[in-house]
Amino acid sequence: MGILTKLLKNTDLVLGMGMILIVAMLILPLPEFILDLGLVIAMASSVIIMLTAVNVKEPLHFSVFPSLLVITTLLRVALSIAATKLILGTGSAGHVIQTFGEFVLGGNFVVGFISFIILMIVQFVVITQGSTRVSEVVARFTLDAMPGKQMAIDADLASGLIDEDQARKRRKEVKGEADFYGAMDGASKFVKGDAIASLLIITVNIIGGFILGFTRGEGDVTTILATYAMLSVGEGMVSQIPALLISSSAGLLVTRNGQETGMAGTMFGQLLNQPRVLTTAGIAMAAFAFIPGFPTIIFLGIGAALVGVSRLSTKNDSIRRLISGEPELIPVTETASEPELPTGPEQVMALVGVDPIEIEIGYSLTKLADVRAGGDLSERVGATRRQIATELGYVMPSVRIRDNAVLKPNEYVIKVRGETIATATAFPNEYLAIDSGTVIQPIAGTPTNEPVFNLPALWIEPGQREMAERNGYTVVEPAAMMTTHLTEVIKTHAAELLSRQETAKLIDNTKALNSAVVAELEPAGISTGDVQKVLQHLLRERVPVRDMVTILETMADFAGRIKDMEQMGELVRAAISRTITRQFADEANAIHCLTLEPPLEHAITDSIQHTAGGVMLALEPKIASQLVQDIQGATDQANASGVQPVLICSTQARLPLRKHLERNGIQIPVMAYNEVSANTEVNFVGQIGLETDLTHSSAA
Repeated sequence: MGILTKLLKNTDLVLGMGMILIVAMLILPLPEFILDLGLVIAMASSVIIMLTAVNVKEPLHFSVFPSLLVITTLLRVALSIAATKLILGTGSAGHVIQTFGEFVLGGNFVVGFISFIILMIVQFVVITQGSTRVSEVVARFTLDAMPGKQMAIDADLASGLIDEDQARKRRKEVKGEADFYGAMDGASKFVKGDAIASLLIITVNIIGGFILGFTRGEGDVTTILATYAMLSVGEGMVSQIPALLISSSAGLLVTRNGQETGMAGTMFGQLLNQPRVLTTAGIAMAAFAFIPGFPTIIFLGIGAALVGVSRLSTKNDSIRRLISGEPELIPVTETASEPELPTGPEQVMALVGVDPIEIEIGYSLTKLADVRAGGDLSERVGATRRQIATELGYVMPSVRIRDNAVLKPNEYVIKVRGETIATATAFPNEYLAIDSGTVIQPIAGTPTNEPVFNLPALWIEPGQREMAERNGYTVVEPAAMMTTHLTEVIKTHAAELLSRQETAKLIDNTKALNSAVVAELEPAGISTGDVQKVLQHLLRERVPVRDMVTILETMADFAGRIKDMEQMGELVRAAISRTITRQFADEANAIHCLTLEPPLEHAITDSIQHTAGGVMLALEPKIASQLVQDIQGATDQANASGVQPVLICSTQARLPLRKHLERNGIQIPVMAYNEVSANTEVNFVGQIGLETDLTHSSAA
């Protein structure tokens, strides 16, 4: 028992030593006892493999089968070579081979040899060829179906039907299935080669044995031929019976489809589930009994047995369920009305929902989501979710990735709440070389524009990547381009994507860390919707909401005085000034600001109006137009000098001014004076006035 325990603890070492012994059998001569032992082991292993293949519930539960097939094939070849050495060297090959030869030949080596040839033809043409062909077809269809299965997993994950762990497990199963059937396709070629080798070995044994026996004077021609034919056929039978069992196991294993129980249970369960078929077959067999010359008793017996099984299966459904492994039906003891099937709009309720965010891709881009083909789009999307959580402080909704046959092959669409937000084109077999202004020498490629920042770019071949990088291009993969595009869309529409459900999760997470601040919300009259509005107010300008404790404390402090959530959001901005300032500060902890001249700022403050949609500016059209042009010009000049400016103004003017600029397409951050943290250096790069010309200041 101790030795067995040690062996079980070192199975890898045992397997390695076994392979070394098999290779040694190809070189060293074996005594008859060792050959008999090896042949019995080969037969026992084939029986075990056959029974395991029949009883496993799923093919992946026997995923080691391809490796076992290779090992057993190598073992049979080694034993055949060892047997050939004994047959040709001594004229004997142990008790197992001799007994098989005598049993098959039956006293007539011609009849026995023909029987063996027929067995080999069946093994090679029917079993081996069939198993090989089935393995090829199943492997091809399994690999072709991988992208669709991966997308289905992503869809279930995005819809909340499964969690991350379940999705990871299902992806592993899909990959394991593809690996298994691919390995089966390759391993089946070993069985085919083994059948051909057996035919050659038996031919060599008979011809070589006859020549050697004749030269050694072991008897007349008939005696020599009978002796070596018996040994050769015996050796062939001993090697090919295990091969027949294993190749049959391979065929049974790869032809299983969706069976949740053992093969026998599924087979008998499905046959017994058709009692009419069994009855008809029984009547047909009984009818054959009345044809002159046919064995009447046999046909009548088989027919009666089929009819009896059919009647038994019809009357006792539990027998069929017991055989097939189906669960027993539990009788209902209480009467209840049948639930009415939904009619009218309820029938399509499942179709009216929209995903928070989704990516639809053309069929050429599906390989980017195919893990087997090296696609990592799903993993990159997961990394995007982590990036958004780190930068903005909330967990964005799951992203559904689906193919769309209506799109062009290389086109993809990003949707938010079911509406198209962005459309672009990507080429899965090329790279995007972006001209960020540092290109030394242009290279050849297909001109395009980078979809996120609209920079000029080229689609290039993979072989041009190194040259493009040397010439100053920024080279990205198509999946990286798509996820960068997705990230920008999410940041832009983060406020829209933040639902009350996600807000409730953020509050619950804060409660686990600081329960006191959350406990003050309800007495202060602050609902989840109020918190959502404040967080959306921040996210519209990409202000991180990671400091939920400060945000909720500020809301609780001013809840009794402030009912307008926009004003509450402005107070929260002042409370998290360090977070806001850090967004726009450079490496030297300095921000570069544009300011408003006092007359202009007074004009803006005086034009503020409070409406149902919040605070708005009601400037004169000429002043409003000039303001937009001047700010855009100052921003462009600052960008040209290599800085990203921030427009800074009074607290009262900040929000309505930001709304006014946003409506006119001016993308510049707007901060209030009280939102600049105390330890930050402020560099003024320009000043906006009521005049047409800009006056610049270099004050620091």
